[in-house]
Amino acid sequence: MSLFAIRLSVLALGIALLPGSASAQNVQKKVRRASDRPLKVEVFESTADLKESLLQKDALSFGSARLPALTIKVDSSKTYQVIDGFGASITDSSGWLLYNKLDGPQRKEILQKLFDPVHGIGLSMIRQPMGASDFALDDYTYDDLPAGETDPDLKHISIAHDQAYIIPVLREALAINPRLKIVATPWSAPGWMKTSDSLIDGHLLPTAYGPFAKYFVKFVQAYQVAGIPIYAVTMQNEPLYIPKDYPGMGMSALEQTTFLRDNLGPAFRDAHLKTKIMVFDHNWNFIDYPITVLSDPKAANFAVGIATHCYGGTPAAQEELHSRFPDKGIWMTECSGGDWQTGRILEDQIRLIINSTRHWAKSVVLWNLALDQDHGPHTGGCKNCRALVTVTDTASPSTTEMTADYVAEAHVSKFVVPGAYRIESNTFEQGSLESVAFRNPDGSIVLLVLNGSHEPMSFNVEWQGQYFSSSLQAGSVATFVWRAAPSQHRQE
Repeated sequence: MSLFAIRLSVLALGIALLPGSASAQNVQKKVRRASDRPLKVEVFESTADLKESLLQKDALSFGSARLPALTIKVDSSKTYQVIDGFGASITDSSGWLLYNKLDGPQRKEILQKLFDPVHGIGLSMIRQPMGASDFALDDYTYDDLPAGETDPDLKHISIAHDQAYIIPVLREALAINPRLKIVATPWSAPGWMKTSDSLIDGHLLPTAYGPFAKYFVKFVQAYQVAGIPIYAVTMQNEPLYIPKDYPGMGMSALEQTTFLRDNLGPAFRDAHLKTKIMVFDHNWNFIDYPITVLSDPKAANFAVGIATHCYGGTPAAQEELHSRFPDKGIWMTECSGGDWQTGRILEDQIRLIINSTRHWAKSVVLWNLALDQDHGPHTGGCKNCRALVTVTDTASPSTTEMTADYVAEAHVSKFVVPGAYRIESNTFEQGSLESVAFRNPDGSIVLLVLNGSHEPMSFNVEWQGQYFSSSLQAGSVATFVWRAAPSQHRQE
């Protein structure tokens, strides 16, 4: 077609769509019809007794009417933190169970349920122990030597232990969900780097700061070669707690500041690693620790933010951290459920997710991904922790069962994708309606609502001047998902 003919066609189209023309009126009618259709809301609900788990209910519709009940107002125009994901840890115990106690088809099915965003719940973050934790078959690091020997040049470092079953499981998970982010954490440095000359007890020797930084670099590089990219590291699991029956290591706030500022940060920079560094990795009631570390400007330059745990204090402590360091992220990286929880366990785990994310957490990562019927294997530490998956291996073949933790994570991980923003929503006190809302990159809105009362509750949800109404039984939780109509997307 000639340039002259193209110009004539464009001109004709413009005339056809002039205001008042038949074509323009048809377009306006189509837009009007689309905007007149009630906006549908998908509903996924779980009951306190888990007899209903992520059950899809009949869709609801936005309209102009509302009940004489509490109203949760969602404002998608006001945004807070970006969400990185939800997940758990492939400890040595979890990896061993998944790889050795399940056959190939069983493992594939379980990993799909865990990591597939369509056919599963789309877990998107893993916290990976660097060596043994209390959930391991044996105590180990990547450079263990006989007592009295040292290896400052790390000539003996090797991730061979992990290549037996941890790395194969991680590869399978990444094949299912390539967006999976992995955060790695040591429970202990190799014994020869420590004052105790053991994986148990002790602090990092001053002479070992350089070798320990190199240890991190070589670990990240080795995992990268194995096909496992490490998104971030923390420098020490629970640095203010030194266990007596499993690997651990003390690291004061001043020690961590020095190590980050003078050793680990420069080592990552010089090795051109893209892996991020988080500080702290301990409980909410110890936030003076990350405040000390990040108050050193040189150390803070190497840190992307703060990792927290749930075993002391409350998520509200994260408000103080965000207020002091608004340019640093906050990730909740460990919280285990267990037999100490009684009553409505699902409610406890959903409340953790709601309160953590309402207080700036970019992630909610539970503890073990999989444990056996005896809460193990473990070398010490927690003897009654609960995982997302229970693998019962008392008979062959082993069987698996998804726990309340799996269901709780599912209510967000399946619907809130990495890159989503937490958005403005009101919530009511514990014992009433509790909620949090997100906006995905595609514009869809996700609202998580918990009925923490002991009675059924009806309520309204308001968004952009429209309402829908719903109800929840006591202790039940629902995820509501809706997408703006095409005309509303164009207006925005």
